[in-house]
Amino acid sequence: MGHAVGDVLGLAAGIAVSPLPIVAIILILATPRGRLNGLLFALGWVLGLAALGALMLAVGGTGGASTHKNPATWVGALKLALGALLVVFGARQWRRRPKDASQAQLPKWMTAIDGFTPIKILGLALLFSAGNLKNAPLTIAAGASISSSGLPATQQVVTLVIFVVIASLGVLAPLVVYLVMGERAKSILRSWRDWAAQHNVAVLAALFFVFGLKLLGDGISILAT
Repeated sequence: MGHAVGDVLGLAAGIAVSPLPIVAIILILATPRGRLNGLLFALGWVLGLAALGALMLAVGGTGGASTHKNPATWVGALKLALGALLVVFGARQWRRRPKDASQAQLPKWMTAIDGFTPIKILGLALLFSAGNLKNAPLTIAAGASISSSGLPATQQVVTLVIFVVIASLGVLAPLVVYLVMGERAKSILRSWRDWAAQHNVAVLAALFFVFGLKLLGDGISILAT
């Protein structure tokens, strides 16, 4: 199981570093119902990643590995396609980056986040985790890696849980700071929000490229075996 966990740690870290969702939960925590809405957002985030990962485990089952203990051909093809997709998105993000980071602007809908209902907060979290152009491919790739490990179903589920926990650290960190420090957390969260907002596009472009190239390499390696 250790090998399977090692395979998905990097992918989980790539999801954890998600500037826009971090900004979103910080803004949510600043609303009148910050505690409730923050918990709902965290719940939606975890559910989105877990559901997408579980879907991949169900698709691959325990037969994702070949008889020679190597990942099946479909796993290599999937990683190759996802890698190419991420590289393309990375190039697009890089072209969109502001020349001056201080001029970066958040999406306009974020200014109305204090008026979101609990259902909208939950839906927003699901969109950021399972429907995000970076996080969804990385989660799918992680699910494929776990499925192709040849582990028993129980160990696959445990590996997926570890992946989801690590992938959620970036979003959970502001929530933990808020719950532990209360009002004293405002200045810390504000500085995190400002940094994430200014560097969102550049960080995303770099992550798209890095993980896109990693998945391309993994896919080529599997298909060449």
